[in-house]
Amino acid sequence: MSNSYWNEYKGKLASADEAVKIIKSGDRVGYGECAYPTLELDKALAERKDELFGIYIMAGNVFHYCETVKADPSQEHFILNNISFSPWDRRMQEDGLDYLIPSVLHEYPDIYRDNPVDVAFVSVTPMNEKGYFNLSTQGVKVVGELKHAKRIIVEIHDKLPVAYGNDNWLHISRVDYIVEVENSRLPMCLPTAQADEIDIKIADNIVPVIEDGACLQLGVGGTPNQIGKIIAQSDVKDLGVHTELICDAYLELFAAGKVTNRKKNIDKGMTMCSFALGSQPLYDYIDHNPSVNIACPSYTNNPWIIMQNDKVMSICNCLNVDIIGQVSAESIGRKQVSGTGGLMDFHYAAYHSQGGKAILGLHSARLDKKTGKYVSNIVPAFVPGTVVTMPASLTSYITTEYGMVNLKGKSTWERAEALISIAHPDCQDELVQASKEANIWRKTNKR
Repeated sequence: MSNSYWNEYKGKLASADEAVKIIKSGDRVGYGECAYPTLELDKALAERKDELFGIYIMAGNVFHYCETVKADPSQEHFILNNISFSPWDRRMQEDGLDYLIPSVLHEYPDIYRDNPVDVAFVSVTPMNEKGYFNLSTQGVKVVGELKHAKRIIVEIHDKLPVAYGNDNWLHISRVDYIVEVENSRLPMCLPTAQADEIDIKIADNIVPVIEDGACLQLGVGGTPNQIGKIIAQSDVKDLGVHTELICDAYLELFAAGKVTNRKKNIDKGMTMCSFALGSQPLYDYIDHNPSVNIACPSYTNNPWIIMQNDKVMSICNCLNVDIIGQVSAESIGRKQVSGTGGLMDFHYAAYHSQGGKAILGLHSARLDKKTGKYVSNIVPAFVPGTVVTMPASLTSYITTEYGMVNLKGKSTWERAEALISIAHPDCQDELVQASKEANIWRKTNKR
């Protein structure tokens, strides 16, 4: 390592307590992301509670209950705001201590351009001989944040995977303080979601439309993992990957040699994503792997970039669909479950890709344990306060365990008929009645 870089490193080395002293009342502070929380800096900032007021924290999928939040339930000193929601964020929201910043993923960098943070916290790998830290697999939020941040504090974690990508390096000249963490942790690992019987049926309805040379975007959960498993054991070949998230759904595809990226029109030979989240084997696969590229979401999630590839298959999950095709994938009423993320980016782009398909998976119903009856996830109307993730005008394919329908180009009565055909049988009569009351059910309909 160059002596000049090493001397600069030593000059910027500080404890977490020392580093956070640069934060002053009223500052906007960017937190670490997803699998890489900056726990030491969060703890040190919480200890300054009595000195600071009005600290606006901008985070993204926090995977721990923040110490700053614990220290200040009154929110006079710290207020947590999130660009997306994790299970931990949902817990903090239920306590009235976490707030969503509504946004679509490809605009994340622009949000930080227009609302720059005064101080950014970020977990990084140890510095290399050229004076660069690696951002590992967390690029979705931090790339735009760091580009516009006024000051940067890094936490060093030597167990993080090194992930390649032009946007994924941070030079020491941009860093204000360096905090070395004792007992450096591995990235946050999520248990692999196991497909249930319904996930398996939904996957069975989707996989037949995936062709050789398709470019995949798989979401998180049992259905995408099952899709990966089925394809890995199939005759489908020469798949490409251009996705928001690399998750465990891809592991079997990589292992089976199904992903070559040879048929892509752009980024040939490269698996493109904006972040990774999953199991340790996933991080091990990405570590120092030149075939996996982490890029800023202004690239990975830009619909006009995505659609340049042919046969883009965007497969995501959602929570509810109403009878004209509006989609909610992030809230039930005011209860925030997730954020908009990249669902609309990829759904729109896949429809405009040559030979592409935009598909949303949905369990047709959920069982109410109190009544023993099924409650439809295809609904006459959303619960008041529910966030509409995607308008009906953009919705393409909807798939449940009872089949797949394409809503594009269909009128309201055709949409109602199509969606009811894949609704749970116990819920169909109620949906027919609701469609009649909404004047979108014709006498010549099938039911």
